Amino acid sequence: MCTYQTHKVELAGAAKGASGWFTLTNGAVYVDHPFHSTNEHTLNIDFTNPSDGPSARVAVELTEEAALALVEAIQKALASAPPGMAAAAGPRSA
Repeated sequence: MCTYQTHKVELAGAAKGASGWFTLTNGAVYVDHPFHSTNEHTLNIDFTNPSDGPSARVAVELTEEAALALVEAIQKALASAPPGMAAAAGPRSA
């Protein structure tokens, strides 16, 4: 069963797609049938920059377990760095 719920988020970063690097501005996360994965359903993430057209897209299809492991790894990586180190405004002063 598909949820038909897409969670969108504005992003600031960069991604490397088929045509090379592009500025990343948007993300969409949803559970649905994958295009490539052999699983019946996956957590899908689309990283995009709509102003650069369809070539500015990176798609990821993850199992539920892989998605949760990725969330945990992201949280651990951020927790192990000084506060604000990867923030848009740079590190925060102590």
